[in-house]
Amino acid sequence: MKNLLLTIVLAMGVLASHAAPSTVAPVALEPAPQQIQAAAMTADLLTRFHYTPMALDDAMSQKTFDRYVKSMDPERLFFLQSDIDQFTPARDKLDDAIKSRDLSTPFAMFNLYQRRLQEQLVYGRSLLDKPFDFGQQEIYTYQRRNETWARSDEEVRDLWRRRVKNDWLRLKLTGKDDAAIRTTLAKRYDYALANTKRLKSEDVFQLFMNAYATSIEPHTNYLGPKATADFDISMRLSLVGIGAVLQERDDMTVIRELVPGGPAARSGKLKVGDRIVAVGQASDSAMTDVLGWRLDDVVQLIRGAEDSVVKMSILPADANLDAPQQVVSLVRKKVTLEQQAAKKSVIQVNDGAVTRRIGVISLPAFYQDYEARKKGDKDFKSATRDVANLLDALKKDGVDSVLIDLRNNGGGSLNEAVELSNLFIGSGPVVQQRDSRGAIRVEGNSNATVAWDGQLGVLINRGSASASEIFAAAMQDYGRALIIGEPSFGKGTVQTVINLDAVARSDKPKLGEVKMTVAQFYRVNGGTTQLRGVTPDIQLPTFVDTESGESGFDNALPWGQIRSTDYQRLGDLTDILPMLQIKHEQRVAKDLEFRFLKEDISEFLQLRSKKSTSLNEVVRRQERDTRAAKAKDRESLRRLSAAGDDKSTKAHIQDDGLQANERSLSAELAAEQASKAAKDIFQIEAANILADELALIQTSTRLAQQVLSGFSRLKAGSTTIPQ
Repeated sequence: MKNLLLTIVLAMGVLASHAAPSTVAPVALEPAPQQIQAAAMTADLLTRFHYTPMALDDAMSQKTFDRYVKSMDPERLFFLQSDIDQFTPARDKLDDAIKSRDLSTPFAMFNLYQRRLQEQLVYGRSLLDKPFDFGQQEIYTYQRRNETWARSDEEVRDLWRRRVKNDWLRLKLTGKDDAAIRTTLAKRYDYALANTKRLKSEDVFQLFMNAYATSIEPHTNYLGPKATADFDISMRLSLVGIGAVLQERDDMTVIRELVPGGPAARSGKLKVGDRIVAVGQASDSAMTDVLGWRLDDVVQLIRGAEDSVVKMSILPADANLDAPQQVVSLVRKKVTLEQQAAKKSVIQVNDGAVTRRIGVISLPAFYQDYEARKKGDKDFKSATRDVANLLDALKKDGVDSVLIDLRNNGGGSLNEAVELSNLFIGSGPVVQQRDSRGAIRVEGNSNATVAWDGQLGVLINRGSASASEIFAAAMQDYGRALIIGEPSFGKGTVQTVINLDAVARSDKPKLGEVKMTVAQFYRVNGGTTQLRGVTPDIQLPTFVDTESGESGFDNALPWGQIRSTDYQRLGDLTDILPMLQIKHEQRVAKDLEFRFLKEDISEFLQLRSKKSTSLNEVVRRQERDTRAAKAKDRESLRRLSAAGDDKSTKAHIQDDGLQANERSLSAELAAEQASKAAKDIFQIEAANILADELALIQTSTRLAQQVLSGFSRLKAGSTTIPQ
């Protein structure tokens, strides 16, 4: 094993010697002792307790190797074939690297990747001083994951020449002159080059360990200490800090948003666009300069214990770089991230002389502050508690039906999914779990109070996963709600999070966590959401293809079936669905935005196999002009449409050739605001479908008896707050 490692390291030294003279060799990253310990502990857990335990052997090493290389260079733009050949002896030895607690091999592989990355960025930047010929008929291949590795320096440099030429052409098509383009791209490549030099051993370790973990199953992961902290914040929707959303721009940390009610907003001393140039603690005599720091490192300095003081040196948003700085001191407090919590709205649907009010609850995640709940905090943050309170508010608003919007809700707490389901079905089973031994456990509340006993709809899309699918599936199996949208993600597995520091009895967070699949979900009817997801009762037009969702993973667990649990349906939508489908199709056939959407879907399906673009200016300009003309025609049709308004849809945005951090912050925020303010045609159509359901039930005794056959068992009480 040691001889193998020595051979690889020496070979990498020879390869690295071919670097461009202007390339400064990056500092070689090495594994830390705690990472070696964490790797061994992770392997022990995954080989013994995973839902589908797999031995850490040569076969697993090969899978890990392939996934690790792909995670570093997915589009095959950096490594040469000779690099891959040099790595090959390690292909079935990565298991030994973990077992023998010697991670030199994966770190040596990454160090060469980092050097190759720097070489190509330096080369790409050097091309900015030479003119490009945009009259040539050549192409740039931007999807290269299935291409062969470059066999020489000349070949990989030609790939990068085309990449830089494409970057230049995109900016040229927007009307920028050569000087402006050269400045923009030089800054872009310099920034990328600087980022490569800020990589740390924890970045390499997490990348390698996730290559191993996800080789077992897609939703098994290793989380380093920083990733662990971020995961915990996303679950409890709170943190201790100053209440500001930060962003890295031009090597500086910029305030992108102030959280309402947080210390920063309440102080009145900070505003959006202000730049943080130094950070210190109350007891510090001097502050730490954070110019050029990674954003996560700056955030770590700013966060701290509740009621402690943090000092920051601020360069105001409208000030020049050499302007005087202001020192701002803030007391850290617990900040609740309300922007990521459940929210309500009301959509009015006109049906002749009747106006129906559809209450909408948008739920972005199934969050829960587990630690606060465990400690007995009666005000712990919970998705179910928030939705229950919003339902009470919607009752006061006099809504006729409720739509739960779970689009892009990737899941979260299983407990929250179960409790939320019981708010609508009352007592009863919600989901089944089967562990690796085949033991089945039924989850549900046998003593639940219904918070809403009226009509219900659930809006889902391909981004609705895990806990979202549990809720949607339960509502569908019980006949409790109409499921509207597109097929969901298809994640039917259960994960648990194991804190390695707790296992090692370490007081300091240094080892991270393992998120490990331990069971599989099954619906109350016995089917699983795995792979197939939840199929909507009424399907809206979609861009979904087979490469998205769970089915896009090459090692996803298969679909399965177990026995149905004992549950009683609350309604039967069978006879009403064809009528709702007809009304839906008639309505969207007349809707301008849905017509445009179907055109875009058709175009997407035709172009999705395209992997390259022309580098000829005339060809690209014609393509751009065609898109612009199409967008202009659509805007004209919107203005002529009786249904048109200033919020008709998201405006078409032509490619500006810029990356996100290259646009002005004010322009970026304005675009986001316009996007949020745009009419949501999917949500509006879902509300129309629910209004159709109400109308059909109210005009047909037979349909009412069928659809609402078991609703008499539901009786909404006051807000149900789980304890």
